[in-house]
Amino acid sequence: MDTSSPKKTCCESFPGRLLIIYIFLNPQGDRMWNFAVAVFLVELYGNSLLLTAVYGLVVAGSVLLLGAIIGDWVDRNPRLKVAQTSLLVQNSCVILCGILLMVVFQFKEQLVELYNGWILTTCYILVITIANIANLASTATSITIQRDWVVVVAGQDSSSLADMNATVRIIDQLTNILAPMLVGQIMAFGSHFVGCGFISGWNLCSMCLEYALLWKVYQKTPALATKSGQKEPQQELKQLGPQKDVEDGQSPEESSQPLMNEATVATKPDSTKQRGCCYQATEPLRTLKAGWVAYYNQNIFFAGMSLAFLYMTVLGFDCITTGYAYTQGLNGSILSLLMGASAVSGICGTVAFTWVRKKCGLIRTGFISGMAQLACLMLCVVSVFAPGSPFDLSVSPFQDLYTHLIGEKALPEAEHSLPSVLIGVNATTTAAPAEEMPPLQSYMSVSLLFAGVIAARVGLWSFDLTVTQLIQENVIESERGVINGVQNSMNYLLDLLHFIMVILAPNPEAFGLLVIISVSFVAMGHIMYFGFAFKSLGSRLFLCCSPEQKVETVESPSLPTTV
Repeated sequence: MDTSSPKKTCCESFPGRLLIIYIFLNPQGDRMWNFAVAVFLVELYGNSLLLTAVYGLVVAGSVLLLGAIIGDWVDRNPRLKVAQTSLLVQNSCVILCGILLMVVFQFKEQLVELYNGWILTTCYILVITIANIANLASTATSITIQRDWVVVVAGQDSSSLADMNATVRIIDQLTNILAPMLVGQIMAFGSHFVGCGFISGWNLCSMCLEYALLWKVYQKTPALATKSGQKEPQQELKQLGPQKDVEDGQSPEESSQPLMNEATVATKPDSTKQRGCCYQATEPLRTLKAGWVAYYNQNIFFAGMSLAFLYMTVLGFDCITTGYAYTQGLNGSILSLLMGASAVSGICGTVAFTWVRKKCGLIRTGFISGMAQLACLMLCVVSVFAPGSPFDLSVSPFQDLYTHLIGEKALPEAEHSLPSVLIGVNATTTAAPAEEMPPLQSYMSVSLLFAGVIAARVGLWSFDLTVTQLIQENVIESERGVINGVQNSMNYLLDLLHFIMVILAPNPEAFGLLVIISVSFVAMGHIMYFGFAFKSLGSRLFLCCSPEQKVETVESPSLPTTV
């Protein structure tokens, strides 16, 4: 009889606890900055969304184009070097942006007069450029810590990895609420100048503590010092990813396991030094192409694509849904409560993920989560035709495009769409258009819409955790960076498409059409996941068995993880 003490989970181990503390601290400054920079840019440009739109486009385009290259850089370099470099670059850029914005807020009138305002324009360009670099560094940090370090610290224990992922997601949900609330109150009761100073000071202090935590976790986890299966840089991208074709009934874990046990390929002398400058100059393009090809060749390709398709939606608590809510008569107080309920729903989804995974296995958890999300989103479809809905196909989606982009009516929606109204930031709004809006006859439509959005968060976050763990478990160590980089690029691509969709149909009468399109894309994403799951498990997908039976019937005995 085994009388040894119970094995500690990843979150209970000392390195695991230190990593959790780091993951709690790191997003705080990042979330504060992401929230505040939008408010700052609107305030600086005379309550116009132009700079904010430019910033969002630059950030999304950069990650879309450079995601694979960033991931490849993560793969090629030692873990500690990658984590420390990205941490220093990210926080240093935020600190620099904060100082630059403080100067602009303090001396804006003088800067406008210098060289016909070109100095001020240069400051705007510098802020957007440096902030974009900070976002790219944040992407690298997320890939290396949440997609690689977490896996290594968890070891070969799939349950510990699931618990760690769920804990990270709960922290992420809480940070999305607490960080903007804190900096928003500071800007409301102080000033934008004080807010910039606070964010810069926070990132400076946090950077020092996070740097020490990374070093301590690295010291306490010897496995972080090596990357199994690491190849020569030129050969690595050519051999990325397991073959897509797997036998029916074979799990992705089974097909990827041989690659996990590959011996390290011997490094050969670097031959690129003898190649011309043109070859070296085009190396990023080859890396980009190889990264996308490697992503396509992964066994979990359709699982990753299904997650990306969920970004093509207006059914989330972003500026678009918030702006629509204001046109339907909801005020900031009600929306703040709805956002809180959405966060609670997301946390419930992370808790449900760990429970369902233990009962039904990882792949089945994704299938169940997808069905739950789709069922809840049916309420949103019903809301389109419910009493009080402004849905009207006889109104052309393009008729108010000009006024929504630059006219007076665009300002209230755009400004209300900023999260600042939810936490007390003094944003200037124009009340006249709101007063002209006729009162709603019924709130049934908007109530059904937000009921569906909030309820669907349970399935959404559970599904997100499922795909995240599938990528973590089925991509070899030397390829985690580039595959997760391409996954981020796919997410940003679909996110960009949903903004384009809204630009083409900005009026409230067309929002119901956007809801139907969004639910269609979510359904297509889950259909792709169903194809992946059925190819992996076959008819066993519909057999939700107990954990003991699951190990015998689904999982290969030689595998360290459960399906």
